[in-house]
Amino acid sequence: MKRVVSLGLAAVMAVSLTACGGGSETPETSAADAATTAASGEETTAADAQEPTEGGEESAAAPTGEGGSFKVGVIGPLTGDAAAYGLAVQHGAEIAAEEINAAGGINGAMIEINAQDDEADPEKSVNAYNTLKDWGMQMLVGTTTSGACIAVAAETANDNMFQITPSGSAVECVQNPNAFRVCFSDPDQGTASAKYIGENKMATKVAIIYDSSSVYSDGIRETFVSEAAGQGIEIVASEAFTADNKTDFSVQLDKAKEAGAELVFLPIYYQEASIILKQAADKEFAPIFFGVDGMDGILSVENFDTSLAEGVMLLTPFAADADDAKDFTTKYVDAYGETPNQFAADAYDAVYAVAAAAEKAAVTPDMDYSAICDALVPAMTQISIDGLTGTGTTWNEAGEPNKDPKAVKIVGGKYEMQ
Repeated sequence: MKRVVSLGLAAVMAVSLTACGGGSETPETSAADAATTAASGEETTAADAQEPTEGGEESAAAPTGEGGSFKVGVIGPLTGDAAAYGLAVQHGAEIAAEEINAAGGINGAMIEINAQDDEADPEKSVNAYNTLKDWGMQMLVGTTTSGACIAVAAETANDNMFQITPSGSAVECVQNPNAFRVCFSDPDQGTASAKYIGENKMATKVAIIYDSSSVYSDGIRETFVSEAAGQGIEIVASEAFTADNKTDFSVQLDKAKEAGAELVFLPIYYQEASIILKQAADKEFAPIFFGVDGMDGILSVENFDTSLAEGVMLLTPFAADADDAKDFTTKYVDAYGETPNQFAADAYDAVYAVAAAAEKAAVTPDMDYSAICDALVPAMTQISIDGLTGTGTTWNEAGEPNKDPKAVKIVGGKYEMQ
């Protein structure tokens, strides 16, 4: 029988991040002990987060501890069109590391976070990976987007570097034994979306608007279509666009409207979704719009009228306003001046998963990254974490998470967990 280790994250999130020093814990206190400290009412503190820097410098203040420190790399788009994802991953990872360090670290060893920008480009992502290797990275939390993650996964497999991606959802992201993920895979998202729509009898006539040039979007669409038939869902229109043509969706919306679609499934990113919602409103076309995790961030689009997103639903495991996320959301807003999205929550859980596996495997900072990887891989299948994106989350040997899917609805400019 597999032994299970739980970090009790709900209690850990009560640890204070508002000042430096002053905590009562010692470096020998494990990350898992944070739950006990928080429950006792004792306050611990951590170093203030800093903005990302260039040239391979640490993105958060380097912690010190008697037990040394683990070097954890983070890769994602910190600039460019997808920066909302990469910055969220960086910031979520930083908050988790600060909490764990404030609670005594991983068996007394601290966590150092170094985030590198890949602009969601596979080649630049490999460059970022090499920069982190030169820094001395021992574990990778990344990459953020699927295309970049697939490219880097080939490198980590060759090097035997432990990798956990918060949000790389393409199947190929975790095809190697050294790689795990926090989010659901593209096939799982498509299947779960169709099941949710069918089981909740949201619609029987569904149109799909998707990006045929995106592995992410097309992969979700494919499994959605496969599951839809068994859920009594008729696909009345399936309309594609590409990365080179993503500003005018008149044709796609007209076909969905003419086909009598009651719901439009959008397995796409939030930038394109915001345009679709505006153009649908102009056409007085008001079906239910249902998206997946790539649409998380739509409420933060510059100059977007958020009232257009009223009633939109997303298959996403995190809502910033949910009761179990309030402490994390408060810390995130205080540190970065914006509301966290699901990508931040995924990265937060990824760092806690690394900490739990590292404690389980009893790895130490003086071990090289290959030895750490050999120890962490089996440990990942023996841990359980109560995180922001799921309670009792476990991982199988294929690197996939086991947790219940959740959906949110946008009401009054906020997410409401359904």
